[in-house]
Amino acid sequence: MSERKIITAALPYANGPVHIGHLAGVYIPADVYARFQRRTGKEVAFICGSDEHGIPITIRAKKEGVTPQDIVDKYHAVIQKSFADLGVSFDEYSRTTSKKHYEVSQDFFKTLYEKGKFTEEVSEQYFDEQANEFLADRYITGTCPNCSNPDSYGDQCEKCGSTLSPSELLNPKSALSGNSPVLKETKNWYLPLNEYESFLNEWIIEGHKDDWKPNVYGQVKSWLNDGLKPRAMTRDLNWGVPVPLPGAEGKVMYVWFDAPIGYISFTQEWAEKHGKNWKDYWQDENSELIHFIGKDNIVFHCIIFPAMMKAHGQYIMPKNVPAFEFLNLENDKISTSRNWAVWAHEYIEDFPGQQDVLRYALLSSAPETKDNNFTWKDFQTKNNSELVGIFGNFINRVAVLTHKYYNGEIPEGNPNASELNEIEKTAKEIAHFLDNFEFRNALTSLMNLARFGNQYLQTEEPWKTIKDQPEKAANALFVSAQIAVALAQLCEPFMPFSSEKLLAMFRTEKKNWSQISSVLIPCGHQIEASSLLFSKIEDETIEAQIQKLEQTKQSNKKTNPKANPMKDEITFDDFTKIDLRTATILEAEKVEKADKLLKLKVDTGVDVRTVVSGIAESFTPEECIGKQVMILLNLAPRKIRGIESQGMLLLTTKPDGKLSFVTPDDRVENGIEIG
Repeated sequence: MSERKIITAALPYANGPVHIGHLAGVYIPADVYARFQRRTGKEVAFICGSDEHGIPITIRAKKEGVTPQDIVDKYHAVIQKSFADLGVSFDEYSRTTSKKHYEVSQDFFKTLYEKGKFTEEVSEQYFDEQANEFLADRYITGTCPNCSNPDSYGDQCEKCGSTLSPSELLNPKSALSGNSPVLKETKNWYLPLNEYESFLNEWIIEGHKDDWKPNVYGQVKSWLNDGLKPRAMTRDLNWGVPVPLPGAEGKVMYVWFDAPIGYISFTQEWAEKHGKNWKDYWQDENSELIHFIGKDNIVFHCIIFPAMMKAHGQYIMPKNVPAFEFLNLENDKISTSRNWAVWAHEYIEDFPGQQDVLRYALLSSAPETKDNNFTWKDFQTKNNSELVGIFGNFINRVAVLTHKYYNGEIPEGNPNASELNEIEKTAKEIAHFLDNFEFRNALTSLMNLARFGNQYLQTEEPWKTIKDQPEKAANALFVSAQIAVALAQLCEPFMPFSSEKLLAMFRTEKKNWSQISSVLIPCGHQIEASSLLFSKIEDETIEAQIQKLEQTKQSNKKTNPKANPMKDEITFDDFTKIDLRTATILEAEKVEKADKLLKLKVDTGVDVRTVVSGIAESFTPEECIGKQVMILLNLAPRKIRGIESQGMLLLTTKPDGKLSFVTPDDRVENGIEIG
């Protein structure tokens, strides 16, 4: 296994924040793997950055009436802070609008051009005549030819996962104007992927059948079996990395050409800062390249980017591409457009100091081989039953008992006790699982050691043997302390904030993974008093999160996004108590020293009564006189500015913010009941 690792995580689109689906499917597992590899002494470059040239960015910019640069500046900062807050330990987190990235990606493009790797083709592309521009794939929507999803994009159907071209869509529409686009000739540069089929078959199908995940291998095999076609590497857009060729004005690189080159350009930025040679990582066969991605990015990282690097001729191929499936939320697909998500930055605000709880919950539900599900109740259970009840409970008991009986000094014990073998065994298990990208199994091994510690302590009962069998009690706490420190060491890749607290509590430093064995702190070693590692999450806290999602669900049902949420339900009996009547305004005058209030005299058919209403900014007194209106007749009277108001008029708000009376279509008698 190589001593040098270049680990990449898929570039998030800078058109919105990151959510738990992104975290569980890419970033937390990638961070665990990078942290673990560092602990084994490997040279690690963990690289990522914001993808700022995707069509979703320009779509968001148009919706918000700002520039694409405004959007990427905003969300790059939000995303970068979320990762930092959650302890994702990138060596470099950059962005594809950086000067270095433009230089590197343009140089890469020119190298392929000068080697004759592109073909120039004039083709018909969809053009929006009203918007007067060619349409990128994501600006074209229509019906998927495979699953009949009516909201498919021109490059991919998010319902069935099919990768498409705009010409395959049925009933295509422009996302800019909603009109049907027309076909118009334009010239672009294509990478003939079909010329790389033999290389890809030999490299992946023959070379990685046994060590790549079945979902990755299967998808690539399916693509190759269907036959690859040339793919355009340039686009007619005004947002992106300009194509560095004469006669290519108004054209930018295809986002899936420049985005993966970001891994290279960001590595160069990192290397320049730290006195490293970036070529050691990307152009040395002794280095291992690992891509962490979601399953929707398999084709780009296993076919298009490798073909680009092969065409260039100087880059290594990925050793593995451990793509994850999708994480659902409360049994529903996570959707940014429907706001059906748990956003990373909101979690940090709602659960301060509990980053490791989310990391643990997401890792234990990581969608490694199939789609998985996150629920708030399960999150609560994982925290209360496992982190508090097992892990935290064991650590606390060890620290408290050591201080109670030995003034915080590790007592004498048997360094060859058989129970200590569990430490090295667990370290090896976790290493094996992480080397094979089995994160859930690795986490289970960690928690099993905590369970073992609890069971051992419960069996030995040093609080009972301390008087009659002091040596046995001392040995029990010596062994338990070694297990507790082992947990502090071993949990670091998974729960770095908790590990830092524990290492400080036990006054020890991080060790190389190979050094995590039976005895980690000596007899007589002084430890700090126990501090709270995890705290119980109450039902009220979880219910608040569930209600937040319920509000989102109700909002998604709205036919008018501006409509206020429905008020609390009433019963039919409540409704029958409401007495709505037709009425006519007889007189109207302004209320003194009240700019918004009018005093009205209203004929309700039952009587003539006074109503005070806040309508003076929408109507003059003269406009009100003679208006037939609807009045809530049996509303309890109340005094407003010293005037007793006996009822309430029904009103609506117009788009300009002015009020409007609710009136019958035709004039009717006063006092007619409504309902």
